[in-house]
Amino acid sequence: MESCDLLIVGGGPAGSSLAWKLRGSGLDVLIMDKSDFPRDKVCAGWVTPPVFKTLQIDPDEYGKKRILQHITGFRTSMMGGTGILNEYGKTVSYGIRRSEFDHYLLHRSGARLQLGESLKTINRHDNNWILNDSIKTPLIIGAGGHFCPVSRLINPASGKNGPAVIAKEIEFEMDYRQEKECGIRPDIPELYFCDDLKGYGWCFRKGRYLNIGLGREDKVGISNHVESFNHLLIKQGKVSSIPPNFKGHAYMLYPPTSRNLVDDGVMLIGDAAGLAHPKSGEGIRPAIESGLIAANVIIAAGGNYKKERLQLYPELLEKRLGRFNPGNSLVLIPEALKKTISHRLMATKWFSRHIVIDRWFLNSNQGPL
Repeated sequence: MESCDLLIVGGGPAGSSLAWKLRGSGLDVLIMDKSDFPRDKVCAGWVTPPVFKTLQIDPDEYGKKRILQHITGFRTSMMGGTGILNEYGKTVSYGIRRSEFDHYLLHRSGARLQLGESLKTINRHDNNWILNDSIKTPLIIGAGGHFCPVSRLINPASGKNGPAVIAKEIEFEMDYRQEKECGIRPDIPELYFCDDLKGYGWCFRKGRYLNIGLGREDKVGISNHVESFNHLLIKQGKVSSIPPNFKGHAYMLYPPTSRNLVDDGVMLIGDAAGLAHPKSGEGIRPAIESGLIAANVIIAAGGNYKKERLQLYPELLEKRLGRFNPGNSLVLIPEALKKTISHRLMATKWFSRHIVIDRWFLNSNQGPL
């Protein structure tokens, strides 16, 4: 039977960042993922400069062999409304392809890899976990996204998982005609907010690739919303055609509703922990930071992975991501009035720039970890 000091289930940015942080710690780290890499991953795919700084990645070096689209502004609007252009005159984010980005992070992590294998069984024996009847480890890390089996292990009741955002999107390489007729500026992604404010659509151009998608907190009629959004993009001349093979995925917004993040010999990071930004749904940065925070807690634990010792992790996570305040003053405002107020705010350049873009999407009020 194979042994390791800790097994990370999921080779995405959260798991890879955790393994990378543990290099030099003396711990034998094994990453298991059901997919071979590089693999397709549905995601709008943008990361901010603080992410590159935190991970000690040189953007220029990274971009030599991979897509790295410099983003210098955003255009926001309500569906069918007039767009508001906010330009910064500098790079405020980068468009990346997740197939490339995840592959890069995974192979620079320094961890041993077991790819193309799903986690099927988890059993407890003494102070160790036995996985797939073939791997023994005292600590397992759930980094397998929204449907991570490790998360289900310590959160068996579905009610603890809370409501999920459902998204459908596609990323495709444009042919000559599509690229010529595309009305999206490469450096200016466009965001289109749903009329009921329960989600938004996006259109990101990354070199010759185009990413189109829409996510909503209400999963009812998601396909109809996506279809209407596609018609809008074509009608407005943003694109000439859109392939039909959209892929779906789900994620939870921070903070998770009563979700356990640690237990004896178990920790959850990234989307498995439900850490996506509550307004934008952006999950790459919190996933990476959760992995780095978890690494520090693991090192400090010194091999004692009891729940009480690992409890420091959710405490540090809350300190970094912020505490949820249930006393939101908007809760008591009638929906019709709330909608009117929000629509008026979304139509102002100040709110679009300083709240929607700076605070929700760029998280510019928070420096590198």
